[in-house]
Amino acid sequence: MQIHPLTEQLSVAAQIDVADIAALAARGYRSVINNRLDHEAPGQPGNAELEAAAQQAGLAWRHIPVLSGQFTEAQVKSFAEALDQLPGPVLAFCRSGTRCSALWALQAAGAVDEILATTRAAGYDLSMLRPWLERSDRT
Repeated sequence: MQIHPLTEQLSVAAQIDVADIAALAARGYRSVINNRLDHEAPGQPGNAELEAAAQQAGLAWRHIPVLSGQFTEAQVKSFAEALDQLPGPVLAFCRSGTRCSALWALQAAGAVDEILATTRAAGYDLSMLRPWLERSDRT
């Protein structure tokens, strides 16, 4: 499992498995956000199965399913609320980590260039989000 830190309190990763949950807890993560829809890919563990393993390991859990490349304002708001409410550090995951990074970027405060530099340093080029990030009315 390769983990990419975005901030001190948030890291992102590709799909995790039930076996990864105990390792996340051992690494000090206190919460997990799942940004995948169930049944996206054959063999993908379901949200309920992963959430049960997280609860058993003492991790808080949030499921904010996002269809790849199709973000809504409500999903961005839910992600921001999860980051405010969940104990950190938090690991968010999806198929590759890109959706999670985009959700973070879309709710992050600060200069657009700094937000994009942060995601780029973590391995995610989100330059295609620049028009949305430059909107004055974004979340």
